[in-house]
This record gives sequence, structure tokens and C-alpha cells, in this order.
Amino acid sequence: MSDPKAPCFPGESLVTSPGPVRGNEYSSGGQLHRGVEVLGENGDEGPKAFYIHIEARPGKEEAVIQMLRDIHGCVLGEPATGPWFGVRYSATTFGIFEAFPSIAGRDAHVAGGGGDIFRDRSRMNEILAYPAQVHRVDVLLVKDLFAG
Repeated sequence: MSDPKAPCFPGESLVTSPGPVRGNEYSSGGQLHRGVEVLGENGDEGPKAFYIHIEARPGKEEAVIQMLRDIHGCVLGEPATGPWFGVRYSATTFGIFEAFPSIAGRDAHVAGGGGDIFRDRSRMNEILAYPAQVHRVDVLLVKDLFAG
């Protein structure tokens, strides 16, 4: 099993479920974390998504909500970002689910403003309890949003 503190590389095979991975809460006690941890593989070409698990530091919940607003503002101008949801599971637990038509669309998103926000390590260390866990996932089935 790999070290949870070691960087994840695109070719590294990890099987995980969404949510926190034990052992990654290494920002407590003033230690810095790397802001984001990418898990999973690109897989075969086809529709893709990210599920991002975000845990706020106690008292930083409003700052995380503002971060979600900032990311939302960035994705509004991204033609290859499809459905995007910022969600709250509990007082300190948040998530993002976002879908893309292809690997290239997902990569373009990562290179854009939302990715820049997650690459701001000082901001992430200030507001997140541990690195945001970005799970690369394949979209298997789709229903049109709010079909009327």
C-alpha cells in the first residue's frame, strides 16, 4: 500500500471511494498540506467527472463556501464543463461533482481558474482540514438535467 502522504501520479493505480482517506489529516498542529490530492486514473476516453471531497477546518466553513462560489464563477465560462454541483454534507463537510464530455475537457478545467484556486496552497491550508480529495471518475450513465 502506498504512503498516504506521497504524491499521486496519473499512472498510479488507486482504488478508493469518495470521502476522506484515513491518515490524510496532516494539517493539524500547524503542519502544511499540499492543498489537493488527486486519486484515480483517467481511464478510457468517454464522459468524465470529478468528485471532490472537501473538509473545512472548524470555523472556516464560510470561507469554504466562498471558495465554492469562486470555483463556480470560474466554471461558468468553461465550455467543456457540464453539470457542476457544489454541495454540503454536514457543518464542515462539502463536495463538488462536475462532469465533462472527455478527458480533454476535464484537463482544460484543471488548467483553468478552478484549478488555480486549488493550487493556492496558502488558501487551502488556511481553510481545509486536509487536502481536498479529487477523485477522477468515469461517467457510465447520464440523465438530462431537469428534463421537462
